[in-house]
Amino acid sequence: MKLSCTDVMVPGDTLEEKAKRLKDWGFDGIAVFSDYRKWNDEKFDEVTSLKERTGINVCEFVFIDNLYGHLMDNDLEIKKQSRQMYKDTISVCRELGAISEMEHDYGAQDPLPLFEPYQKMPRDEEAEFIELIKELADETKGTQAKILIEPINRYETKYLTTLAEVKDVLMKANQPNTGILADFFHLSIEEADIPESIREVEGLIEHVHLGDSNRLLPGYGHTDWIACISALNDAGFSGYMNLECAVLGEAETEIPKTAKYLKEIIDQYS
Repeated sequence: MKLSCTDVMVPGDTLEEKAKRLKDWGFDGIAVFSDYRKWNDEKFDEVTSLKERTGINVCEFVFIDNLYGHLMDNDLEIKKQSRQMYKDTISVCRELGAISEMEHDYGAQDPLPLFEPYQKMPRDEEAEFIELIKELADETKGTQAKILIEPINRYETKYLTTLAEVKDVLMKANQPNTGILADFFHLSIEEADIPESIREVEGLIEHVHLGDSNRLLPGYGHTDWIACISALNDAGFSGYMNLECAVLGEAETEIPKTAKYLKEIIDQYS
């Protein structure tokens, strides 16, 4: 298991400066979230040459835009533009050998599903989503890039909120270069037993987002990180665990401290 951190969490004026700080703090990778509208050849070169210049691997790449999370939008034009953005994301991932993620949808749910958890997709909608998985997976062929499905909590998506539900749709799609992105903040809301749920999707988790139960750095909530990392090991996970959460206090102090805390746990299972 390797440690990574989301670029927006790290102080610094440039991506290179942020990556060098992460290297000094004991990290192996960085997740880059880039503005889709401002993307250009210069930014492409900056991202694709980062490992050579800093020793830090861009293990995850995502375009950020209002189109994000609208892969299944009811507005056909928005859906079309969103799907093109995800394909453009994968084209960058192809160069990096990185992962990116997809969800059925993403955004605040209105009305809130206070008493309607674990909603199931209608069959026709599931069929469309499975075809979409195949369409995006096709963009990764011949490379190490992967498009992963991330279970999201019920307040931010309608469907696919648990690891088991994502496993089911992945089995139906049956595509290479796909898998699960397990985000511990979302898991803390939706899974009754996080370690057991991880073991039940053995071999499918390809990337991890780290955030405690309150979406703070690991160790600042009530997630049992020893049990969870042990379960990841049992499930055959050996990829990147990426910090994607809020930092209370000075990042220069808190992020290195978190890296040390996590590495002490990881070392027990390496």
